[in-house]
Amino acid sequence: MNLRNRSSTYGLVSILLHWLVAVAVIGLFVSGLWMVDLSYYDVWYHRAPELHKSVGVVAVVLLAARMIWRWVSGVPKPEPGARPWEIRVAHWVHRLLMIGIPAVAAAGYLISTAKGDPVPVFDLFSIPAILYGLPRQADVAGAIHFWLAVALVSLAGLHTLAALKHHFIDRDATLIRMLGLKRGGKLQTTTASSVSNQQRRET
Repeated sequence: MNLRNRSSTYGLVSILLHWLVAVAVIGLFVSGLWMVDLSYYDVWYHRAPELHKSVGVVAVVLLAARMIWRWVSGVPKPEPGARPWEIRVAHWVHRLLMIGIPAVAAAGYLISTAKGDPVPVFDLFSIPAILYGLPRQADVAGAIHFWLAVALVSLAGLHTLAALKHHFIDRDATLIRMLGLKRGGKLQTTTASSVSNQQRRET
């Protein structure tokens, strides 16, 4: 399998970054819902939020790496037969996902730093509090964090349904090429030419 994207397939780097970000986002959403029901005496009461924050930082870093790699490596062309409206919708859903992840993280940061405390990341380093002490900062940021997360996961669900629609109804390679497969379940071995400079600048 190629490391870089090709005109009709995703490379290994894009595939790994895509699924790592997806797993991180789903894990963060589930853990966020779980954490709110923990009691003070639960062994995870302090540890779970610390892990949640750390994984959130990692998700943003992975997203940044993915966006840089998209610019460097380009993106494959849409599947033949894709309708113009489907391409436009997919483009905007993708953009909203890319905006939504750092937006959710920013709101989470404002919750954690409301009292001026830094955000520890796996006990390796801390992100200092820059904006804190605002009236009801934790409450307002918490509400924004929650509803942005719901919107983000809803968009991800729409994205998933679209991929399944392409796979089971349109029967094209939209889904399987992000799984690193070719038609028939084999790993990608394509030697197609690299994408154009115009595609390299797509986001």
